[in-house]
Amino acid sequence: MSNKFEIINARVEKLRALMTERGLDVFVLLVDERANSESCHYISGFRGSSAALIIDRDRARLITDGRYQTQVVMQSPFEITIQSGLSLPEYIAREVASYKTAGFEAEKISYYTFQKYFAKVGVNWQDASDLMKILRRKKDSSEIALIKKAALIGRMAYGNVLREFAPDMTEIDFDILLNQEIKKLGAEKGWAHDDFIVASGERGAMCHAPATLRKIQVGEVVTVDYGAMFEGYMSDITRNFAIGNASSKALEINNILLEAHHEAVKILRPGISGREVDARAREIISKYGYADKFVHGLGHGLGLEVHESPRLSRISRDVLQIGDVVTIEPGIYIEGWGGLRIEDDYLIVEDTCECLTLNDNQSIEIV
Repeated sequence: MSNKFEIINARVEKLRALMTERGLDVFVLLVDERANSESCHYISGFRGSSAALIIDRDRARLITDGRYQTQVVMQSPFEITIQSGLSLPEYIAREVASYKTAGFEAEKISYYTFQKYFAKVGVNWQDASDLMKILRRKKDSSEIALIKKAALIGRMAYGNVLREFAPDMTEIDFDILLNQEIKKLGAEKGWAHDDFIVASGERGAMCHAPATLRKIQVGEVVTVDYGAMFEGYMSDITRNFAIGNASSKALEINNILLEAHHEAVKILRPGISGREVDARAREIISKYGYADKFVHGLGHGLGLEVHESPRLSRISRDVLQIGDVVTIEPGIYIEGWGGLRIEDDYLIVEDTCECLTLNDNQSIEIV
């Protein structure tokens, strides 16, 4: 517990340094029905669905309701107030009234809430939406360990379910078994807010196809985009398998994606732009005539959320830094035939990268 609290206190000090740079006397963060709960978890340790944080140069306060009065003291070193008589926005408005300049997350607070509660308070409100993004982007050793654990559980669960595959299994059957196996192996769940993608046959042409009652047929390729959550941190993996055999076209496309994936990874390092890494994978796919079939960005950041900064795409403005965790996931999608994608998670380290998902089974697996 003390080690976890030390990590939280160190993060608060980093936030305070950013506040000083911005001229902020206080920073507030609101969690409303789990919205923004990831940043609350990161900076305070608390994982409830409702909270207000008020952090100044000397104090760090957390307000939540009676449902969490036991949980909150176990998870957070902040000064705790149990909500009584006021809404969380009202608590924030009352507590910041004595400050001159207050930072808040305009991206996370609705216009209605701001106008009703905050705008009337006589302080200088400053949009500080980027502060938590800055802090959360660089993963520390404790976060990397949790992502690695989430990756290991995901890999093990997927392998176990493939070995259990039975004739007449539907996409939904596979999805349910995979989620169950992930929990059995010690994860909290799959992803926090998204369903897994289980797309067989022609449905593989849809990048984000949720599982259906469609039966998986012999010879069809099935694309599975999945992950696990361990102590709040995510893994994100995409693999492909087929029953009995895979067509020559599927094998050809898989080989193209392997080449694109590995060529992108070769240049994955600090100082390179997300746009450059995306371009390298896109160059390989274009060489084989499938330029218009790679319809999304190459990858994204990963951590407490399955999609975070930085981004790897044609329009990305991000430059990779040590401590970034990103996905590499080239895909080819052909309407009327299907599609494949190969995805692994990488940590940016000095001069290079480290694969957190152990990319040793990227070929189409036959069951």
